[in-house]
Amino acid sequence: MTAPTPTEATNPAQAPSAPRRTFGLATATALVMGNIIGGGIFALPAAVAPYGTVSLLAFAVLSVAAVLLALLFGRLARRSPVTGGLYVYPRDAFGPFAGFLSAWSYWTMCWVSIAALAVAVVGYVDVLIPLHGSHVLEGAVALAALWLPAAANFAGTRWVGAVQIVSTVLKFVPLLVVATVGLFFVDTDNFGPFNASGDSTPGALAAAAALLLYSFLGVESAAVSAGEVENPGRTVGRASVLGTVGSALVYLLGTVAVFGLVPHDKLVNSGAPFADAVNAITGGGWGGTAIALVAVASIVGCLNGWILMAAQMPYAAARDGLFPKPFAKAGKGGVPGFGVWAVAVLGTLLIALNYSAGPDTTFRVLVLITTFTGCVPYLLSAAAQLYWLAQGTRDRVRPPALIRDLIVAALSFAFSFWLIAGAGYAAVYQGVLFLFAGIPVYVWLRGRQREDVTA
Repeated sequence: MTAPTPTEATNPAQAPSAPRRTFGLATATALVMGNIIGGGIFALPAAVAPYGTVSLLAFAVLSVAAVLLALLFGRLARRSPVTGGLYVYPRDAFGPFAGFLSAWSYWTMCWVSIAALAVAVVGYVDVLIPLHGSHVLEGAVALAALWLPAAANFAGTRWVGAVQIVSTVLKFVPLLVVATVGLFFVDTDNFGPFNASGDSTPGALAAAAALLLYSFLGVESAAVSAGEVENPGRTVGRASVLGTVGSALVYLLGTVAVFGLVPHDKLVNSGAPFADAVNAITGGGWGGTAIALVAVASIVGCLNGWILMAAQMPYAAARDGLFPKPFAKAGKGGVPGFGVWAVAVLGTLLIALNYSAGPDTTFRVLVLITTFTGCVPYLLSAAAQLYWLAQGTRDRVRPPALIRDLIVAALSFAFSFWLIAGAGYAAVYQGVLFLFAGIPVYVWLRGRQREDVTA
């Protein structure tokens, strides 16, 4: 699965054999959808309910933004069809420090997001097996949800791809049925006020969008794994757009159904909003239990893909000497094993440190941190594309597509900036601390590189 570095790529005589690409269009699309559709669609309707139905407008705006990002990553993957994606693009455009910041921020977003997903599964497990509000039992469930897919990753990338296809089908079909059937049971009185936050409508829209961005993280999955994708120049863009559009359709239909099925005051305090919605359709009993099973399978499948993403970004950076060397080691199955272990351990620590506040508060805090840390590499990737377009060299820009690519890159940058602002002061503050914590790592690694050169 290893991708050649830029130096190796320009020296065929010294370059290693080409990596074996195992992800076709179907698998790459399933990877994108599997990473997007997970804890977000099952947990976020309750998280954004306090803002009112303005959240539905936020979902529509984010759907457009996500498609623009998918188009952006598809164009960038044509230029750099290698594993690493959001790290490779800023590095090639602006140098190793920009690449490191993007990789570090994305990696931070990954393991914080993984911890949030593991926490999101607790509410639905509680539907199946009552946990009686015990933080010890809830924490144990969250850790089990984290470590089971981590262990599965050691079976190799081909296994990860197979799991993604199965889990995507398992969750997509029932969710689509619920979203369409549920629309026939919608009661408009359940929607509540348009803006229930007490803030201005633009402020409520931005705040809801900052939370909801979590549900669209994963749009870059095919680009990050481009080194494993067949014909990445063509497949990455198609898989990104198809996966994003399919996910957005499920999100919009499903969220409208949940808002219309569950009374607003109940939805605000719900730990398992989709289970409550299905109970409203079936009258209780088996309906909520069935959707809880689907939700658990969905989140675990999403964790399966995200753990792979979280290991591959530092893998690509470590091959360039911008992450510690252990991250560059891949096991027999093609998965960077040290990266998987690191993500699982850090996620465990984050859950342990924050879980005293309970699952709902912990989930919200972690989601907002992921908004900031996720948007930093999005910003840098959009800036990289703008840089290549401004440079205008023939091998990087096709004149007929210049205006389209410029609009996509500029809007992607603007959307990312807007979402960072909507995350709020606390999330930006914590996110900046996480980001700056990586600078000593970069200084140490670059210093060691200079020692190796002068030795």
